[in-house]
Amino acid sequence: MRKILWRMWQVTWAEQWQYRGNLLTYALYGLISPIVFLSVWRTIAASQGGVNGLTANDFTAYYLILLLVDTLTSEITLQLLAHKIQDGSLSGELLLPVHPVLTRALVNNLANKVLIFIALLPVWGVLVLLFRPDFSGVTPFHLVLALVAMGIGFVIHFLLGALITCAGFWITRVYALSQFIYAFATLLGGAFVPLTLLPDFVQPVAQFLPFQLYLYFPIELILGKLDPGQIGLDFGLQAAWLLGLSLAFLGVWRAGLRRFSAVGA
Repeated sequence: MRKILWRMWQVTWAEQWQYRGNLLTYALYGLISPIVFLSVWRTIAASQGGVNGLTANDFTAYYLILLLVDTLTSEITLQLLAHKIQDGSLSGELLLPVHPVLTRALVNNLANKVLIFIALLPVWGVLVLLFRPDFSGVTPFHLVLALVAMGIGFVIHFLLGALITCAGFWITRVYALSQFIYAFATLLGGAFVPLTLLPDFVQPVAQFLPFQLYLYFPIELILGKLDPGQIGLDFGLQAAWLLGLSLAFLGVWRAGLRRFSAVGA
């Protein structure tokens, strides 16, 4: 299996480089929203002396770290497999001795992520020079914990994306469903604003949903803004969601395959 995965990585990596221009465009497109949010909140905080205890530097550091964390925990399973379920071409992958999602789609996700991250780093460096954030709260210990949190967060996000993709076995508007869930993830995961700026009745809900576990939690962990109790709670939530989503995916995948039809593929 190790040789299969390595060969799969080599092929996928070569395929990703064939579309490096397209991936670079996506990487630059992903910069737009965080930079807009950064500029808006930084301006408001500077003019008012802060927003709910957050200074202009807090917003700058938050959104610049968000760019990296979002890239490392994002996933593209829907784009890889949804159309294959709908047009029946998934049948060809089902004949292979590897799982279409847990091997091929996963390796493709990782290759895509590495290439986008390489393209993002120089741009991120320029943004750091322009905005000059204070990262004094970042420590090696927090970075190590954040890497673990991001690794688990990516798997959570990947399984969530795989579950949404599996909805294609039953419905045709799976992309609409994905966009609907993405809107909630943007708001309740910390991509739009830090969760501390959400209404008081929304924050507890966002805390226990999976969205903040692959975005807001690693960001705050890197910035050193979480106490040990909160860190332990979030890691516990990651473990719970990881187990729940794993079991849910395996069950939905098996049920979906029983409905799958490749007529005309």
